Amino acid sequence: MDRTESLPAQTRPPGVADEDPGSVLLPGHDVPLGRYTTVRRLLPQRARRMVGAWCFVDHFGPDDVAQRPGMEVPPHPHTGLQTVTWLLDGEIVHRDSLGNVQPIRPGQLNVMTSGHGIAHSERSPATHPPVMHGVQLWVALPDPVRAGAAGFAHHADLPRWRTGDWDHTLLVGELSGERSPAVVHTPLLGAQLQAHGPAPATLHLRPRFEYALLAMDGRARVDGQSLEPGVLLYLGAGRDRLELTAEPGSRLMLLGGEPFDEPLVMWWNFVGRSHEEVVTAREDWMAGRDRFGPVADDAAPPLPAPELPSVRLKARDRRGDLHG
Repeated sequence: MDRTESLPAQTRPPGVADEDPGSVLLPGHDVPLGRYTTVRRLLPQRARRMVGAWCFVDHFGPDDVAQRPGMEVPPHPHTGLQTVTWLLDGEIVHRDSLGNVQPIRPGQLNVMTSGHGIAHSERSPATHPPVMHGVQLWVALPDPVRAGAAGFAHHADLPRWRTGDWDHTLLVGELSGERSPAVVHTPLLGAQLQAHGPAPATLHLRPRFEYALLAMDGRARVDGQSLEPGVLLYLGAGRDRLELTAEPGSRLMLLGGEPFDEPLVMWWNFVGRSHEEVVTAREDWMAGRDRFGPVADDAAPPLPAPELPSVRLKARDRRGDLHG
């Protein structure tokens, strides 16, 4: 997805403890995406810029697209990240400069690795379901993977299991003895939790990870706080378990990972390490250089990059303004 904001990210010196403040509610804000879609942007925020290597979270829908084109995001570039796309309702066709043309439907996972550079588009097919609802997330790539080759993977078969009143679908990482087939490059977790009854869910967590919880449908309660769609609950680090309750039918996304210690500069669709890297990526995209390439089966004009700000882009503390 194309992002239209410029929020540089983080740096944390190795060995410095991450003194997280515990549970914090982080309301999202609406951002236009393409011509027809508005998303709720939940990361990055000034109060919290990352959760593990998760550096970007957009939640969109549920939207009635029965009489509308649905998602229409023309060709655009990425560097230094992985995109993780998950649908609850609807259909989107991914096309990229590696030649991949892949529809994605609910319960399936797309993971695109930009490496040094890739271009892609995301569009609803002409005949599409009447409702569109999902999330797209970015994962910051570590050195040296971020300078490597681009890649794409589609996973239609993911680990799924039921415990009590809860269904679990594992998108990324490991949980409850299950392992996702999706390849990531730092210790990471992404899982959908769906409530079918009033019984609480108990999840065993890794104390070295920091976690956050997003309600995509319905309402949940954790740590004495209510969680509704459009809000991210940052849960901090140091937990070995999590107990939560939710309305039947609620669908939640649990995100986690070890704190990511490499400095990041995020601007538009680029994740780099310095102002100069971002400037070079923008120049390469605008000049049509081979670094990104044309998107397969998509003749639409590529999105132009916005103008760079007049000030130098800098890395910021990954933890945000909660720490002063």
